[in-house]
Amino acid sequence: MSTHIDVEYLIVGAGPAGLQLGYYLEKSHQPYLILERGEHPGTFFETFPRHRTLISVNKVFTGYSDKEVNLKWDWNSLLSDNEDMLFKRYSKEFFPQADEYVRYLRDFASCFNIKVQYNTTVSKIGKGESFLVQDQRGDTYSCRRLILATGVTQPYIPAIPGIEHCENYTECSVVPEDFTDQRVLIIGKGNSAFETANNLTATTRTIHLCSPSPTIMAWKTHFVGNLRSVNDNFLDTYQLKVQNGILDAEIESITRREKDFVVKIIYTHAKGERRTVVYDRILVCTGFRFDTTLFEEQCRPELAFNNRLPAQTSEWESTNVKDLYFIGTVMQARDYKRTMSGFIHGFRYNVQALHRIFESKYERKAWPGVEIPEQPEVLAEKVISRINDSSAMFLQPGFFCDVLVTSPEGKPHYYEDVPVDYLHESALGSNGSYYAISLEYGDFSQIDPFNVDRDPNPEKAHLTPYLHPIIRRFAGSALVDEYHLLEDLENIYEPDKYRQGLTAYLSGTVQGVSPHEVKRRRHDESTLAS
Repeated sequence: MSTHIDVEYLIVGAGPAGLQLGYYLEKSHQPYLILERGEHPGTFFETFPRHRTLISVNKVFTGYSDKEVNLKWDWNSLLSDNEDMLFKRYSKEFFPQADEYVRYLRDFASCFNIKVQYNTTVSKIGKGESFLVQDQRGDTYSCRRLILATGVTQPYIPAIPGIEHCENYTECSVVPEDFTDQRVLIIGKGNSAFETANNLTATTRTIHLCSPSPTIMAWKTHFVGNLRSVNDNFLDTYQLKVQNGILDAEIESITRREKDFVVKIIYTHAKGERRTVVYDRILVCTGFRFDTTLFEEQCRPELAFNNRLPAQTSEWESTNVKDLYFIGTVMQARDYKRTMSGFIHGFRYNVQALHRIFESKYERKAWPGVEIPEQPEVLAEKVISRINDSSAMFLQPGFFCDVLVTSPEGKPHYYEDVPVDYLHESALGSNGSYYAISLEYGDFSQIDPFNVDRDPNPEKAHLTPYLHPIIRRFAGSALVDEYHLLEDLENIYEPDKYRQGLTAYLSGTVQGVSPHEVKRRRHDESTLAS
């Protein structure tokens, strides 16, 4: 006999995002349930990455004892109030093994008694007054808020004639000897493509990587989804002529013959030059996309970015289906290829913020904040302390900020870890005077990041391309002005070096200090720095 369960919040998927939201809902005593098709949490990591080494940093030895600070270099732990549930307890490797992460997620779910129903595969999602979800047994679940934490589960297949004859990253062999003395084409130039190429370099005759766009290095863009140096050994084999190649080209067609493949390409940077190349194997490493097939037509979410991700508001809600939310890697639709929402060390803060949005939106609870004395020196100390300590601002540069409200209607209040887009659409952003404090990169698009001319003058801080603090003053949605602090080699902002200028800047609102006085104190800070 089928059963029916009704909850306020229903989460589909018990990966890191589902468990992170489950942790907050459990802590706030909200009625929720997580449905997971596997026998335990994190089953994605039992298969991926295919070569079993994570490229998420696990820096155990930092010289700091503060948990918040250490999270800057811990890209795997979920947020919690339990020191034992940090991933460094599970592995000391800088790039840990995926199997260790599966063990960590199991223990996280158990430690916090997160309500997960395993061996439950969602087969259909509909919506009337509430969402109605059906599983493979015919059991049904109704909820007011539905949260998808299923990730991107379907391979993204480019529209190339003949690509259906190729092998996909999700299922191809990872045994190098299976490719001995073969010519291999890998379609794609992301980390999965390079990870695959590196694995096969010793046994293949030739490997070509192909996509229309050039290889983009993470150390140049500061986006960890671009090619990471841990996967870039293959670049040497191309530039040093070890029979391998990287092709910037469109693939016109793939024709399968009895024992090989004929591939027609058009070079991107060679004035339309065409070439025909023969390969023994072709592997498709072009990433994944969000699957909408579970949704009935009336609640099917709109997609974005070549139909790869669900379109979302600043609250990570579907743009066309009310009360349908997305967490995990699909949150990157809000900051696509700019910051880290597609990765655990980014979306763990997004999920924390989403829970606060839920509490504000549905429980009428204000965003947590603290009152601060109306003294510019105290406000400056608070700002400096946070830009030194905050892992959210550090790991989600320009996407998260702290907010200092200084409206004349009341005492100054300080709010932490607010998504920037959400801020300007929320009640916090309607205040007559407030500051948004963030860490951001400058314009580094035209520079070599390993060969940068620096100007140590604090008055030129706005020109730095490196990560540095920015404090912006707003009146409602209007930007009034902004103040940049110079970058620091180790991202440590010593109060004595920055206090005077920042105090002067904040005084402009709190105590009506004249622009001339602010400029004079800024000059004094410049003299101190030199």
